[in-house]
Amino acid sequence: MMNGPVLETVTAQLFTSARTHNGWLDKPVPNLLLEQAIEMAKWGPTSANCTPMRVLFIKSTEAKARLKPALAPQNLQKTLAAPVTAILAYDLDFASHLPRLYLATDARSWFLGNEALIFETAFRNCTLQAAYLLIALRALGLDVGPMSGFDKESVDAEFFIGTRIKSNFLMNIGYGDASHLYPRGPRFDFQEIAEIL
Repeated sequence: MMNGPVLETVTAQLFTSARTHNGWLDKPVPNLLLEQAIEMAKWGPTSANCTPMRVLFIKSTEAKARLKPALAPQNLQKTLAAPVTAILAYDLDFASHLPRLYLATDARSWFLGNEALIFETAFRNCTLQAAYLLIALRALGLDVGPMSGFDKESVDAEFFIGTRIKSNFLMNIGYGDASHLYPRGPRFDFQEIAEIL
């Protein structure tokens, strides 16, 4: 079991010292790190192993130009400056993969004709998987800046046309420039948000 200084170092890198970055060093992110992060994050649990998250890592100048019109003004410069911007999305056709991914029973039948359940399951589990990916990226020494300020319909039309994949949120990825950090915001204490019954 991990404890002592090693646990403190890991906890700091993943949580207590990690920050949401708005500025980025001019340092490229190797594709291998992005691949490793996906390989790590894919093991996090989802409902019936449904794994609906789909990710587009936007790196090239051409891809950034396609994303730019959908960005909110407050997110424009930091996103264009980031070495990578991930579009975290969910596949509403995830159930078609359940015969391969969930062998315990015929889970695909749970979703047939139930669009409300499909959306709820896809959105929730994509968000979970995106959080696993965020932690994996931090574990690999990268910094992240997740954000919601963008036009989802425009992103879907530009990057996911002809599919049932829908964007959830964006996440800038790179090596953060600490000079652009805001003062750290406070957090709730345990007793304010949790209770043990």
